[in-house]
Amino acid sequence: MTDVETAEAAVGERTRQKQRGGFGLLVRGALRRTEGRIGLALVVLVAAVAFLGPFFSPHSASELISAPYALPGDGTVLGADGLGRDVLSRFLNGGNVILALALLATAVGVGVGVVLGLIAGYRRGVLGQVIMRILDIVLSFPSLLLALLFLSIIGVNWWIIVVTIAISHIPYVARVVESGSLAVIGRGFVQYAEMIGVPRRRILVREILPSIVAPLTVQFGIRVTWSIGIISSLAYLGFGRQPPSVDWGMMISENQSMLLSNPLPVLLPVAAIAVITVGANLLTDAFGQAAGLNRGRGQSA
Repeated sequence: MTDVETAEAAVGERTRQKQRGGFGLLVRGALRRTEGRIGLALVVLVAAVAFLGPFFSPHSASELISAPYALPGDGTVLGADGLGRDVLSRFLNGGNVILALALLATAVGVGVGVVLGLIAGYRRGVLGQVIMRILDIVLSFPSLLLALLFLSIIGVNWWIIVVTIAISHIPYVARVVESGSLAVIGRGFVQYAEMIGVPRRRILVREILPSIVAPLTVQFGIRVTWSIGIISSLAYLGFGRQPPSVDWGMMISENQSMLLSNPLPVLLPVAAIAVITVGANLLTDAFGQAAGLNRGRGQSA
């Protein structure tokens, strides 16, 4: 092994150790805080209901079992909706798709945003300016309006929802990554990696990316919360799953007119969306405090 290869291996190993230790410290720091533990508990609770709920559903989500808007007790635990379907069964079957699409859209958007942000921050110059100006144009379109436009033209399809929401995340993530990259590029370990001839791709992945894990983790939490809100709104407007399938947004839309007769078909999905949103925000805030990103806000408060 040549001296250059030995030095490159040493740089890579040091970075991997830094990445593992840094992220582990970030997680432990976030969970030491009360809001971090509460946020994690709320997120896990709603996620468990959404993904494990279908296995404990007493009835099919589309099965007619009672009179419309029957109150709890007449053969149902939580009553029936406007067509006589079991509220509990529909609630337990209605959250998995919303959360799965939100996670998928966030992962795609954050992944692409990271790549573009790293390229724009590291290369700078004309290429970096072109990338960021294109993303500025994307940023000018409201996320919900953009999603409605594509769904109206192409039709309701889960991949259209994922792609549209992912596109709306990219500019925000790319800005954070570009800013973090510019702060890291001038540091000694990056310059040393360049000096010994480490390929640019490895510098981006092994040197720069691990150094911006903290703000990237916070940004991921923010994007997940945003995705859940947008997907729930689309479902409420009729651009989510179509009958006889069910999701929480559809439950709210279908039963809002009879809120006083039996409020549970509306209140349950509203509460679930609110709880996971609050939990994700608390957890994200805990990660930000653990990373020192919220010190200014904490001191001003």
